Amino acid sequence: MKLLRVGTAGRERPALLDADGVLRDLSGLVADIDGGLLADEAALDRIRAAADTGELLALDGAGLRIGPPLARIGKIVCIGLNYHDHARETGAEPPAEPVVFLKAPDTVVGPNDTVLVPRGSAKTDWEVELAVVIGRTARYLESAREGLAHVAGYAVAHDVSEREFQIERGGTWDKGKNCETFNPLGPWLVTADEVADPQDLSLRLWVNGELKQDGTTAEQIFPVGEVVRYVSRFMTLYPGDVINTGTPAGVALGRPEPKPFLRAGDVVELEIEGLGRQRQELKDA
Repeated sequence: MKLLRVGTAGRERPALLDADGVLRDLSGLVADIDGGLLADEAALDRIRAAADTGELLALDGAGLRIGPPLARIGKIVCIGLNYHDHARETGAEPPAEPVVFLKAPDTVVGPNDTVLVPRGSAKTDWEVELAVVIGRTARYLESAREGLAHVAGYAVAHDVSEREFQIERGGTWDKGKNCETFNPLGPWLVTADEVADPQDLSLRLWVNGELKQDGTTAEQIFPVGEVVRYVSRFMTLYPGDVINTGTPAGVALGRPEPKPFLRAGDVVELEIEGLGRQRQELKDA
């Protein structure tokens, strides 16, 4: 299923995009799309049954804002340097273990919402990423197979980053990753049963119409199941938690000088095969 949330910011309602591309209202069946729903197989089965029978009301999507596809996110765990080609372009050795950092859930905005360039920023960068949404509580998992079994679905994430804040201002990466609007998510949460192989998805990103990233999740150093297993050894993952699994080559940081970092007025578009497309215009904070 393709689950999403539509409406003004803070007042989104749950919806479904059916097999014919028709937007359907879920508000009569469920209160919202969140960790509680993803952990409730019976509720998900009711949605599937209603979608199959055609009983869900159609919504007119014209002019309707698409919000983040997931409400009440518990935490966002991010994996850095998780693509062989991205490690090469930045001159970094492939890590022996996953690089883990956190993003605050309040960085999440809708897939087409404005992204704000932070005050004082000179190095705001783009990163298209596969987001993994957890559907079952995961703690001390033993195998990558178990890791995949705890995934409820997948989404497109834009892990916007400020490289000076991240790398040159001391401390950890968090300062360059947690600026407001720095995690557009969506448009859909695509349930895991519709993604045959998360290691066989193409990812692309354009800036002002110019293709900047053109990669594949086959380049991941640590695949999705292993990432979930690994993270579960250090923190408990709950339904509704999100893992951003890293970005392929093509970011501004990896390009020759002068590096083409983002500025107000730029337009970024990104997509992942089968998971939808985002578009953001950048403005000054």
